[in-house]
Amino acid sequence: MKPERITVETLLRKKRHGERITMVTAYDWSQARLAYDAGMDLLLVGDSLGMVVLGYETTLPVTMEEMLHHTKAVVRGAPQAFVTADMPFLSYQVSQEEAVRNAGRFLKEAGATAVKVEGGSEALGAIRAILASGIPVMGHLGLTPQKVHQMGGYKVQGKTLESARLLLEEARILEEAGVFSLVLECVPAQLAERVTKNLAIPTIGIGAGRECDGQVLVFHDMLGLIPGRGPKHSKRYAHLASEIIDALRHYGREVRESLFPEEGHSFEMPEGVLERLDRESGEGALKESDGGARKAIPERGQKEFARF
Repeated sequence: MKPERITVETLLRKKRHGERITMVTAYDWSQARLAYDAGMDLLLVGDSLGMVVLGYETTLPVTMEEMLHHTKAVVRGAPQAFVTADMPFLSYQVSQEEAVRNAGRFLKEAGATAVKVEGGSEALGAIRAILASGIPVMGHLGLTPQKVHQMGGYKVQGKTLESARLLLEEARILEEAGVFSLVLECVPAQLAERVTKNLAIPTIGIGAGRECDGQVLVFHDMLGLIPGRGPKHSKRYAHLASEIIDALRHYGREVRESLFPEEGHSFEMPEGVLERLDRESGEGALKESDGGARKAIPERGQKEFARF
């Protein structure tokens, strides 16, 4: 059965009808195809790729070009999917004009459906400008990784009365600005529930409890693709790292013991071709013995032949 084509209106309808929204990150063609075939509503090309794909310590070093590169791959893997791309650090903070230009590149060059912007009132100018250009925007509040140094690390947000009030207000501001949905990351479940009930747009939680309208997880975290303990808020639905390591060890052992490739993994010459090749090789050897082969090589070719 062909998956439903997701649009902004689809997400709003799901919110009204109490239907949960599924979202997962994807960073390349194969991941996108797998996630889409599994029926995910939304694919997010997160700047988290800096940490789980590129090996950076934070998301801060991720560039526009890197995000565009991976977004293009994801769109090729799932061309019918609703693909949202993260606006990386400093791609929207410098000026509204630059924010619109960069957001537009995700749609125009990479084929994304929407962009995600971290922050509340401080990012409002950029968000409004992007929306005014006709580009859908997903908001992001709570733990916003691009402010990791300002926050003093990856910490749960909204635990104090003041910060909870601020988050509720910022959520309302973003909804009024026109974002079509809102990611709530590492927010106490009770606060996320309050935000969700106060908004007409859907909330997507990650470490924000089960009462959000949808959930998002990092592809590598949920599948256990990285050895070691994952984030507390992430559930591992598979432990692929150990399976992959075992498979690679098995492969290495078979290569060293000459067990791979087997006959079924190799290709055969058509009948008679090898015999003819052997005959021609024998004739060529006779010609070379009397200097015929070297005489056939042009002067320039002789020099190149000697060099190699």
